[in-house]
Amino acid sequence: MSFLDQINNYPRAAVLDAINSATAAQIDQILGQPRISIEDFACLLNPAITAEQLERMALKAQQITRQRFGRTILLYAPLYLSNECLNGCRYCGFNAENDLIRKTLTLDEAEREARYLHDQGFRHLLLLTGEAPQAADVDYLEAAVKIIKPYCGSISIEVFPMSTDDYGRMVNAGVDGLTLYQETYDRERYRDLHPYGPKSDYNYRLLAPERAGQAGMRRIGIGSLLGLGNSLSDLFYSGLHARYLMHRFWKTLVTLSFPRLRPAAGGFTPEHIVSDRQLTQFICALRLLLPDAGLVLSTRESAALRDNLLPLGITQMSAGSCTAPGGYGNHSDEGGQFSISDDRSPAEIEQLLKQAGYDPVWKDWDTAFLTSAEER
Repeated sequence: MSFLDQINNYPRAAVLDAINSATAAQIDQILGQPRISIEDFACLLNPAITAEQLERMALKAQQITRQRFGRTILLYAPLYLSNECLNGCRYCGFNAENDLIRKTLTLDEAEREARYLHDQGFRHLLLLTGEAPQAADVDYLEAAVKIIKPYCGSISIEVFPMSTDDYGRMVNAGVDGLTLYQETYDRERYRDLHPYGPKSDYNYRLLAPERAGQAGMRRIGIGSLLGLGNSLSDLFYSGLHARYLMHRFWKTLVTLSFPRLRPAAGGFTPEHIVSDRQLTQFICALRLLLPDAGLVLSTRESAALRDNLLPLGITQMSAGSCTAPGGYGNHSDEGGQFSISDDRSPAEIEQLLKQAGYDPVWKDWDTAFLTSAEER
């Protein structure tokens, strides 16, 4: 059974009703349980949760995270290879209709960006592109990965959805992780937001993480872009999706991100505003549902908010990010996908983490580990 079958068992109207009808007594009971079900998770997303209940949930989320992950925070950097795109996503700076300086890095330029990030201390890189096969296809990515690999221990990709065979090519080239957001799990809203381009295929995108798991990806990251659709149902389906992937691919580390929509070229305005309090509630509820999942917080959020959310379940953070191809070496964000909020340098983030009693981790994986294990 694919996740498409499972999501159909949870109609959106019923999910929203379960979330909004949860009572204070139900929430109190759930917070007293050692583990929670997917139905309990829905109750914890109720917007009417009290301050006292949210505080209890935050404390519990912090305790679970300390038990499972200690005080470590994995640091990573995004590396944008291309901003060329054929899609018409109404909210994205890379929208094909936006007046944007388009660029796809040459392999030499990609290597220079990787070298720069290596010198900053990063050993986990996330490679990103738009969706334009004529500019950055599987062959291009395969070549880029092979050139970048010597500069880092772990490479993840956040690119267009691929077939199982093409994900296998990525794994063989040295990729060990996939990040792919469904954006919104609301099928009708998705159709409206993606009027044309290959990304308009909802099902193909939804099932891409499963194809990556079948191809042997060791890390799979998912999530929704908060503000596009109803944030309550999107968070519920994100949790449901992650739980499904963790059960099906039990050797794979599954991570969740919960980015809030940021200003981008094209001037799209979110219909649903997710407050800081609500984001805090979402993170804590996800940790209670998924004790062993990685929770990722990017530079979309402000420095102050990232600092405050850190103890509540976060296990991975980006630092010193640039969302434009070639932006690290050129020190420019022209042609970027969206604006960032936390512009602190990697060194500043590292120092902050240490002062707060955390252990910043620059490298926790290398394909050599797998090779050594296979040789024994």
